[in-house]
Amino acid sequence: MQRFADKVVVVTGAASGIGAATARRFASEGALLVLGDLDGDGGSDVAKQCERAEFVRTDVTKLEEVEALMQCAVDRFGHIDVVFNNAGILEPGTLPDVEPADWHRIIDVDLNSVFYGCRAAIPHLRNAGGGSIVNTASISGIGGDYAMPGYNAAKAAVVNFTRSIACEHADQNIRVNSVCPGPIETPMTAAVSQMPELAEEYAKVIPMARLGQPEEIAGVVAFLASDDASYMTGAAIVIDGGLTACTGQPNFRRVLGLG
Repeated sequence: MQRFADKVVVVTGAASGIGAATARRFASEGALLVLGDLDGDGGSDVAKQCERAEFVRTDVTKLEEVEALMQCAVDRFGHIDVVFNNAGILEPGTLPDVEPADWHRIIDVDLNSVFYGCRAAIPHLRNAGGGSIVNTASISGIGGDYAMPGYNAAKAAVVNFTRSIACEHADQNIRVNSVCPGPIETPMTAAVSQMPELAEEYAKVIPMARLGQPEEIAGVVAFLASDDASYMTGAAIVIDGGLTACTGQPNFRRVLGLG
């Protein structure tokens, strides 16, 4: 498929994980890419893996740098068609021990960066006659977790912020959706592979009994950004191996030996 032939796509958090996989997916479908991340080496490597891609070192917590990233895409390719606001971090902690500085850092990276990305992109999308924005939220934005108050708060805000601007800009041919991944094998979840007991717990509670792969999220992002999703806006798409489909009760099939 070449759904993004000559389409201009901006991706943040592009140096690794979901961002890198999605950049490669867009490239495989013909996109012209501008990639942003704080990790200069990682971002440059991903850009080299994508035909017709440019990397710009970007601190997504700074509005002026996000605006510069969008302007780079316009200067380089003439316009913007798609923006994937994907940068994010996770710092576990429990109240009241969470440091205010850590809280603000999570909100800055996981929520404010999405606001900056949308704010900076929408005028360019308007000028292009429309386009698509996809924001990375999380299943942690639609339910609560232990020891993740800042992450839960930020991702829940991304889900509803996405709905708000989807309503606001639908009549301008700008679609805005979010993806809500479950646990995915990325640098952010590297600790899982180093803690067998945690990996075992995930295998118990996820019906598909495994963590997802970044490429599995990339496919959904590409769908939402494409014309195949032309009547979708304001959606929060869950990709979690069935984790949130369960009530959280014990697995009676396993406990009772029901096959």
